[in-house]
Amino acid sequence: MDLSRRRTLTLAGAAATALTVPLALPLAPGAAAATTSAAADDPYEALLARAEQQLTGGAFDPADPDFAGALDALDAQAADWWGRLDASAGRTALWADLSPASDPGMFGQSYQRLRTIATAWATPGTSLTGDAEVLAGLLDALRFLNAVGYAPARSESGNWWFWEIGSPRALMDTCVLLRDRLPAADLDAYVKTVARFVPNPDRRTNSPSLAETGANRADKAVIVALRGLLGRDPAALALARDGLSDVRDSSRNSLFRYVTSGDGFYPDGSFVQHDVVAYTGTYGSVLLGGAGQLIALLAGSAWAVTDPAVGVLHDAVDRTFAPVLFDGLMMDAVRGRAISRERARDHTDGAVAVSYVLQLADGAPQSYADRWRAAAKGWILRNTETPYASLVGIPALARAKALLDDPAVSPAERLTGHFVFADMDRVVHRRPGWACALSLSSKRIAAYEAGNGENLHGWYTGDGMTYLYDGDDLDAFGDGFWPTVDPHRLPGTTVDTRPRTDLGTGGGTGTFRPTNAVAGGAVLDGRYGAAAMELIADGSTLRAKKAWFFVDNAVVALGSGITASDGRTIETVVENRNLHAGGTQRLTVDGHRQPGDQGWSARLTDARWAHLEGSGGYVFPSGGPLCALREERTGTWRDLNTGADTGGSTAPVTRRYATLWFDHGTSPAAASYAYVLLPGATAAATAAWSRSRPVRVLGNDAGVQAVASPRLGLLAAHFWAAGTVEGLGCDGPGTVLVRRRDDGVSVAVADPGRTATTLTVELPFPVRRVVRADDTVTVTPGRRPVLTVHVGGSRGHTHTADLI
Repeated sequence: MDLSRRRTLTLAGAAATALTVPLALPLAPGAAAATTSAAADDPYEALLARAEQQLTGGAFDPADPDFAGALDALDAQAADWWGRLDASAGRTALWADLSPASDPGMFGQSYQRLRTIATAWATPGTSLTGDAEVLAGLLDALRFLNAVGYAPARSESGNWWFWEIGSPRALMDTCVLLRDRLPAADLDAYVKTVARFVPNPDRRTNSPSLAETGANRADKAVIVALRGLLGRDPAALALARDGLSDVRDSSRNSLFRYVTSGDGFYPDGSFVQHDVVAYTGTYGSVLLGGAGQLIALLAGSAWAVTDPAVGVLHDAVDRTFAPVLFDGLMMDAVRGRAISRERARDHTDGAVAVSYVLQLADGAPQSYADRWRAAAKGWILRNTETPYASLVGIPALARAKALLDDPAVSPAERLTGHFVFADMDRVVHRRPGWACALSLSSKRIAAYEAGNGENLHGWYTGDGMTYLYDGDDLDAFGDGFWPTVDPHRLPGTTVDTRPRTDLGTGGGTGTFRPTNAVAGGAVLDGRYGAAAMELIADGSTLRAKKAWFFVDNAVVALGSGITASDGRTIETVVENRNLHAGGTQRLTVDGHRQPGDQGWSARLTDARWAHLEGSGGYVFPSGGPLCALREERTGTWRDLNTGADTGGSTAPVTRRYATLWFDHGTSPAAASYAYVLLPGATAAATAAWSRSRPVRVLGNDAGVQAVASPRLGLLAAHFWAAGTVEGLGCDGPGTVLVRRRDDGVSVAVADPGRTATTLTVELPFPVRRVVRADDTVTVTPGRRPVLTVHVGGSRGHTHTADLI
């Protein structure tokens, strides 16, 4: 793709101030000597100067056109809020829409606006830069909030986050920017206020028995560090540094420690927050950014982070984040309730994560840094639909400019492979032109999180929702998808069509975990995969056994045992593709072009294949009946999110959709389905695939769901009970993949239900000897070789062996 550095960096738009957590930057050229000198006299001021640079971007030329868009966006937002700020004597709020300022949600957002104004005041090249009136207004506004809103004498109410993270972070950032102009008494008052609500990074202030974990711990460590610098408090700085490693509790909640349950990074690349939610794309990203920022802020000082276990954070970039970043966007399957935030699209959260990766690269070992910069350059250059520069502020833009200007860094190609995140019930399959993500759930991992008015319609997002990402259409889920899609017809799901009420309308957040055990799968040779999920529907008698098989450029989806007794229609959604505002993409079924009129629908009794222009092909091995619909849908972001600081607008959003689904009828008994996704395939290729069937369905019932690809020598099955298919046997529930080639045999086995101690697998062909096997795998070679796989305690992870 031919995209110049200049074009990428000048396509900045109104979201350029989207990064509310600032990014650490290397010191400006020529500043090292001055910093060393300052450190000798005042180590706090040296680090405060660095913190200010993290907020403003440091030394840059405001006349450089590469920064024009981000600078204009910052200026426009700050000037708008400055122009509307209420400075009257009898005010009850700083802004009319954030009234009263005594409410935690209102003063929390007020501090964030003041930070933006202060950033523009301290950044060269804006209309507010160095303005004395603006400075006076900021000082007055801070006093007002401290008097009526955020003050030590008050007790926490409402959402704890505003008291312990949102407000103190924005307040400390603002104080960093204004520190030379803040009266000593004011600064002391603000530092004491923050010390009252964030005394350390280790505990929740409003619930002292609750230890902070994950992203919340990282956020609080940064806050404590900033108040330590502003208050010249070495003990606070030590608390901040030690908080990352959880020195207080012997590393139990260290951010540099792998976990096997609860919040944090898992060895398989999973990231969980709120104990049971797959949250790589939001909380995981915040952790990466906060920890990375603090490491950079304190580097070279008496409080430098020296924990040797920081390598866990480095490994997470490759293991946790890279698989779920597609051309710089963050997959929605790992963004939790953030999918309902109008101002936090997949592109926005992706840009934040990319910026944090580049931040961490500044202080990482060279082998890591080189790899990350190459990956980031590819992510930035490939996303031309929503350019990176339109999503980030000046600090991140400065890094991107340096990276894109560096001829020594070649952009990496898209990551390919198959990834099973067993510890968060997610699966990602990546090919050169597309990616597929599965969002599963179980009694271990929530189907959804909702609360504080967010994610009101997330009912089915964890029921096997299948996200297809196409390199030629990066906006499938980011372009008004969530407020306009039919939430009962999410791709990949099998649903009871019952009416639902809004989720999470009250205070606090909550999750729903179904009671099923099976969710997950196995990966073979890092390239092929099989996954399964037992569906036990929420508030319904609906039950189903669902499986997916990932074979190079195809995804085979099977369903069996679909049963319900509530007198309602049950559907399985093959596709519900966002065609954008005026989409007229052609839909072809069995070679016949279907009508393009909005509102058109059909019941296709014996469909064998379909093709949707710009998306790809769909093959139906068992035929129809297939239902199809074209429709134009209108909704608002407010329908999904009424949160205090994330609530959506009431402006109507309209998008067109092409939907394909199976209607299993009313209260079905043991219904089934089979379909194949061929992302990016042409109509001709889809028709040819339907005729030749390079992947065959071998079983789709209550005992086993299985497929075979003779060309690849691949046999893949999920056994719901002991059984045999095509000579491949398993003595209990589990997922098995076998690939036989001229140079040997590879086998992968997993127990996604986590119910067995051992699984015994019998292969359908002879094996002479073992080339390599995991410690958990014992092989008895012979004409009918047997593998004994010790799956107990492995938490659903894959066990492998190579044979000959």
